[in-house]
Amino acid sequence: MTEIVISTPPIAVTRETAAEMVGMSVDSFERYVQPEIRLIRRGKLRLVPVDELRRWCEANAERTL
Repeated sequence: MTEIVISTPPIAVTRETAAEMVGMSVDSFERYVQPEIRLIRRGKLRLVPVDELRRWCEANAERTL
């Protein structure tokens, strides 16, 4: 019998994972990115919606000439 594995990309990640996804330290993420995005807060848990990361990256990307 063949095993079927369905993998769904996450819609929200921890701040540590979000910082890694953007390519910066958690300290830099909390200082520069976190104030400009929405977070999901549940008790001490903080989750970052992946769409917020994409939005932030698009808004902060610059063209180089």
